[in-house]
Amino acid sequence: MSFEKKRRLWNQGVKAAIYGASGLTVAFLIFLIGYIFYRGVPYLSWELVSTQTSYIRETIGILPNIVNTIYIILVAMVIALPLGVGAAIYLTEYAANRRLVAIIEFAAETLTGIPSIIFGLVGMLIFVQFCGLGTGILAGGLTLVIMILPTILRTTQESLKTVPQANREGALALGAGKWHMVRTVVLPNAVDGIVTGCILAVGRIVGESAALLFTAGFGLRLLGFMDALRTSSATLTVALYVYASEQGKIDVAFAIAVILMLLTLLINFAAGIAGKKLRKS
Repeated sequence: MSFEKKRRLWNQGVKAAIYGASGLTVAFLIFLIGYIFYRGVPYLSWELVSTQTSYIRETIGILPNIVNTIYIILVAMVIALPLGVGAAIYLTEYAANRRLVAIIEFAAETLTGIPSIIFGLVGMLIFVQFCGLGTGILAGGLTLVIMILPTILRTTQESLKTVPQANREGALALGAGKWHMVRTVVLPNAVDGIVTGCILAVGRIVGESAALLFTAGFGLRLLGFMDALRTSSATLTVALYVYASEQGKIDVAFAIAVILMLLTLLINFAAGIAGKKLRKS
């Protein structure tokens, strides 16, 4: 057998293995999503999503958990997004000390690998006890800021690096200042990476439970935004954990999982639309 034929067979084998692995991954994902919907959809009802849990009437409602999830997304993203994007702009466009940049990048990469339970314990010690914020949306949101900040920072930074240097030089050659060049040339071309970082960050916020058990609490009452900041408030993932592990209500847990998936898809869709509008503007 000639070398050319061996190489062709090898390429075909590698391609078949890649296609097989991809197909297996997609099939497992479809099975997982389908099973969750199969178990959860029959137990979805208007009463479940529009009321709060009542031990007197012996009813279950997850409206407070949906609202708390939206609260904590807003708190975490309002703080983390400007910090992450601003830090990425500074490190990519302004920082002159490359050693400092390398240290910060290494620290960000290290933070992404720390288990969320560690963030929960640190958040409980710092925000709940030392700062006296108490368990609530504010302490949970600040803890999540530390968790998602490296994701937003690194995705934005890598997106900024993909902008051609010629674009920067052309803007500066036309008389634009440094910040004007960054704002009008670099950032619009890096919108895709920023939106991707936001989607990944929101996905981690929505799916987080371990850290929020220690910082946000597991209260099931419907509260206003200002009250929820300093009062124990369970998000959807925490409620799923409580109903599944402590109360043994697996069917309710699957229904909450369906709501979580739909909420995540809705947020990603909204982020995609916002990214398109930013690119056009």
